[in-house]
Amino acid sequence: MIKIEALSAFSDNYIWLLQDQQSKRVAVVDPGDAAPVKAWLQAHSDWTLSDILITHHHADHVGGVEQLRSETGARVHGPANETIPGRDQALVDGERIEVLGLTLQVIEVPGHTLGHIAFYQGDHHWLFCGDTLFAAGCGRLFEGSPAQMHNSLQRLAALPDSTLVYCAHEYTLSNLRFAHAVEPDNPAVAARLQQVSEWREQGRISLPSQLALERATNPFLRAAETSVKEMVTSREGRAMGSEGEVFAALRAWKDHF
Repeated sequence: MIKIEALSAFSDNYIWLLQDQQSKRVAVVDPGDAAPVKAWLQAHSDWTLSDILITHHHADHVGGVEQLRSETGARVHGPANETIPGRDQALVDGERIEVLGLTLQVIEVPGHTLGHIAFYQGDHHWLFCGDTLFAAGCGRLFEGSPAQMHNSLQRLAALPDSTLVYCAHEYTLSNLRFAHAVEPDNPAVAARLQQVSEWREQGRISLPSQLALERATNPFLRAAETSVKEMVTSREGRAMGSEGEVFAALRAWKDHF
């Protein structure tokens, strides 16, 4: 039995902590800060950190890796095409690794960074996607192109409806405000915006999301929808030639929203 818990870091990061109740081992995803992980381990002194999973090289995702690795001996798994501190295993697209008795599939998702990867657990339908797919949004394009990010999101969107989306930031409310601007008449967006607003007022996190919900409310997965294309076309004052072009316009709009 694996339990997944969110450890808060910085102002809006989440470090995902996977707990194997039987072996008393844990794995963490993107520990940008060692302190929350160390605090959890100190409060659970009979548990050990066995694995560290890294999606990309940004400091708020890798900042705690070397300290945790040196203090616990945890094995570090990260993308082969990026410089990851303390990395023991370099991962490429399609590779499968065993962590806490689970098989995780590696999916390369360039866009936010060029070597970004996601981890997918097919039995439980868990997706640890870093800063590629967010709840109701997607990551900024720091290194990759709009076409790369659109293709990466399409790959993730092809996963089963029941897939749980464990992204790395609490951006959902601001993302939904943008989604509402893109599709003001989408009832699913309006309902989700109201729900997440209530959750955040209560101090409740908005994650994990579910992929079926993302397809219904995330504008970056909805570039093929008539309502999205019409809004973007109206705003741009020109016809959109492809879904990729719609996506690029959406990402540029969100950057200045």
